Amino acid sequence: MAITYANDVKTDRMQAVVDQVDAGAGAGKLEIGTAAMASVLATFTLADPSGTVSGGTLTWDFDPDISDTSADNTGTAAAARIRDSDNNDVVTGLTVGTSGTDIILDSVSITAGQTVTITAGTFTHA
Repeated sequence: MAITYANDVKTDRMQAVVDQVDAGAGAGKLEIGTAAMASVLATFTLADPSGTVSGGTLTWDFDPDISDTSADNTGTAAAARIRDSDNNDVVTGLTVGTSGTDIILDSVSITAGQTVTITAGTFTHA
């Protein structure tokens, strides 16, 4: 049988994620990488606060869109992770793509030095 959480619990758990990302001395960051984060392709500084939670859905503050104006490496974006300002992982295993994924990019084909833009990012507590 599947575990079911009350809506208030879902919202509280997702808010705890935002609070953890924002807890450090500076803003958290989002890293886009190749499969299994073998190589970090681009790094984005998050807003502080990094997102908002409503009804168990966390929406990252990517409005306006955020960009890395000089990608670190060349490769195909396949994964993402969110870290606090002390480089501690808070969320890992995020999917990346141009639609229907946790993190929406303008393109998954990244070349070192290029600008990479994130247009949207949300996830909902199961």
